[in-house]
Parts: sequence; structure tokens; C-alpha cells
Amino acid sequence: MSETQTTLTDLKDLAAVTEVPEEEAAKPEIDAFGRSYATGRRKESVSRVWIKPGTGRVTVNGKDQEVYFARPVLRMLINQPFLVTQRLNQFDVVCTVTGGGLSGQAGAVRHGISRALVAFEPDLRSRLKGVGFLTRDSRKVERKKYGKRKARRSFQFSKR
Repeated sequence: MSETQTTLTDLKDLAAVTEVPEEEAAKPEIDAFGRSYATGRRKESVSRVWIKPGTGRVTVNGKDQEVYFARPVLRMLINQPFLVTQRLNQFDVVCTVTGGGLSGQAGAVRHGISRALVAFEPDLRSRLKGVGFLTRDSRKVERKKYGKRKARRSFQFSKR
């Protein structure tokens, strides 16, 4: 019985001697080309995003962001992660987006940019997480039900 601890004081002494290793700080995930990669999703859209230090140029599916996302609201949505982290015009973004409409695609690109920023600079995680840019918005269009005009809307009732 000399090998095993039998009293609480023995266990307390053993716990004091045993050290728990401290967590290492998160390391940046940067490839050989100096880029960070992330995937973003929103509704039915999926985006693949690469960011690297640059002049703030955003390319979506081979087109400039002003051409691909013509509405200013969608471009504002894409730039939000850079505004929150105060990194506007410091990174070049190249992304490909598939599926869904323009609004869902812009949300997917924002989600991908946020995740790629965290991969490039892990210290930005708390800022982006606090604003909610790292959370995948899982809302999708509800399916149409039989006997209904849309998902929940009934047909118009006629008394006569």
C-alpha cells in the first residue's frame, strides 16, 4: 500500500506537486504564400476566402467587389470585419462564392473573412466574436407545406 495514496492529505500533496501545463497562445495559420484561408457559410451560400497583407483589394469570383456586389449595402457587409478590427485597406481578399443569392453570398464572404482574420491574427478573435461575426448564421428558408400557399401563409378564405 505504499504505492497508493490512502488519505486526503496524500492526495492534496500529490495535487500540489503535479503541475498543469499552461495553454499555449494560438498560433497564426499562414501558408507558404503568406495567406490565411477560411470557409464562410450563410443560407445556401458557401465561400472560400484567402486573405494576405496588401492594399485592401477584394476580388470575388475573379471580379472586383464593386462589380460583383453592385449594391453598397452588400459591400458594406463585406467590409464590416475590417472596420471592427481596424484593419481597413490592410489585407487583400480573394474569394470564390457558390450557391444562394447575392445577400447570402455577401454574408458568407463576411463570415469567411472574419474566420480568415482570426487565422491570420488570433488576437482578433475576441473582438470578432463579441460582434457575432464568427457565428455561422444557421437561418434558412422554411420549406413550403402542403395545404398552404407558402411556408405558413394560408390561402385566402372566401365566405361565399
